[in-house]
Amino acid sequence: MKNSGKIVVALAAGVTLGALLGVLFAPDKGVETRSKLKKKGNKLKEDLQDSRNKLKDKLNHLKDEVVPSMNETFNDII
Repeated sequence: MKNSGKIVVALAAGVTLGALLGVLFAPDKGVETRSKLKKKGNKLKEDLQDSRNKLKDKLNHLKDEVVPSMNETFNDII
């Protein structure tokens, strides 16, 4: 699970850095630049939400596998 968090952080940092560099070197007008930033920000938001949802699904799946096993083990002990 630690690797998933690192991947999400690296992805967010890469997208942010790319967007900033794009703004610095873009010959566009301010209105166009703001529009591009808004689109990139929305894309980043969607990507982060997607990553969060995938991680949440993995955790729920893991919980669904582990909890019954733990309950069974606990009941065997008692």
